[in-house]
Amino acid sequence: MNSWGFLTTHARVLLAIAQDPDIRLRDMAAAVGVTERRAHTIVADLTESGYITKHRTGRRNRYEVQSHRQVNDDVIQLTIGDVLDLLTRTSDATVKVDGEVKDHPQ
Repeated sequence: MNSWGFLTTHARVLLAIAQDPDIRLRDMAAAVGVTERRAHTIVADLTESGYITKHRTGRRNRYEVQSHRQVNDDVIQLTIGDVLDLLTRTSDATVKVDGEVKDHPQ
């Protein structure tokens, strides 16, 4: 049976960068479960789309999420920062299910 993930690999790479702007490509690939080549391609996609910027510091890269950018989606009318906030929220959160606001399960 094939398994699937709720978030795309692009979203998971963006989340990894948001959590650690100094993350190495090798570590990013391992955290997301892709090859280094695929992680590099995803970073290039995110950079080209304006979701992140990449700055060279010595031999390393430092990434910066452009949290003010709108998500490129017809359904989601949020910024990247809004989406990252939703994904990293851990406590005192509420969710809306069938029109009712409920406490976030702990």
